[in-house]
Amino acid sequence: MSQKMKIDFVSDIACPWCAIGLSGLERALENLQGVVDPEITFHPFELNPQMVAGGENMVEHIVAKYRIPADQARTNRENIKARAAGVGFTMNTSDASRIYNTFDAHRLLAWAGEKGKQHALKRQLLALNFTEQTDPGNHDALVDSAVKVGLDATEARAVLDSDRYAAEVRRDEALWQSRGITGVPAVIVNDKYLISGGQPPEEFERQLRKIAQEG
Repeated sequence: MSQKMKIDFVSDIACPWCAIGLSGLERALENLQGVVDPEITFHPFELNPQMVAGGENMVEHIVAKYRIPADQARTNRENIKARAAGVGFTMNTSDASRIYNTFDAHRLLAWAGEKGKQHALKRQLLALNFTEQTDPGNHDALVDSAVKVGLDATEARAVLDSDRYAAEVRRDEALWQSRGITGVPAVIVNDKYLISGGQPPEEFERQLRKIAQEG
């Protein structure tokens, strides 16, 4: 009999390692069918909460934030793209790529959670940002993403045109920060175990299998 497992996934749409980590987790869970019965909830984390509308050039942003040379930022980007490709996620990042504000995307994800479509929308928004290279703060793009996973366009637009779920997102962000989450992705299992970073599928599988055995 498979064991129910509560999985809280704290992440940001703008985080490439979150896309890698989610893909790795999904592959691990495929291998654990019959062993683990997961219930995944996504929680907001903003890498750049003060990011302006329209965003910033990714290379310039990373150079300024981490104080590294532009060539190192480019090398890191290509390494991340290769890691993503290894778990089946396509990143089309380049020197022209931008980093955007993701607050409204997190609000839409909170709404999607009530509709049973949060996981699907999360994947769609990560693809919107990294694969399609589209601003995940753009309301038209967000509505289109919602429709692609079976959500209602009118309802999605109404959420985005209001301040609905803003307080919930900020409260959820503060909660996980108060629990010591300072980097993402952070995967918390059964309110007890922390798996940090964009781990490969085999590492997620190893740790989840161990947790299930300890169950």
